Amino acid sequence: QVQLVESGGGLVQAGGSLRLSCAASGRTFSNYAMGWFHQAPGKEREFVAGINRSSDSTYYADSVKGRFTISRDNVKNTVYLQMNSLKPEDTAVYYCAATTVLRATLPQNYRYWGQGTQVTVSS
Repeated sequence: QVQLVESGGGLVQAGGSLRLSCAASGRTFSNYAMGWFHQAPGKEREFVAGINRSSDSTYYADSVKGRFTISRDNVKNTVYLQMNSLKPEDTAVYYCAATTVLRATLPQNYRYWGQGTQVTVSS
């Protein structure tokens, strides 16, 4: 089992920034690739960003490329999502997730999930 706990969400104005964190415990964090997803009300959960186990490969949804950056610290067992130039359409609950699948972007490929943190971007 891997337990994941997100933090760092909140209310921000358009154009602002937030940094989300996801702390992992349980099985060896460095064994898993990590991803961030978001889910807006009435919509499906969507891939936002992913990072492989050793941090030498990152991948993003087109909607966030150039604005969001995913990173991880395998000593602190934490994955981060730096979100800049936020837009109202980024408003959603953000989830981190763990997978053993390389470059996974589909929710069904992720085995462990956090409870989510709300991000609200006002216009």
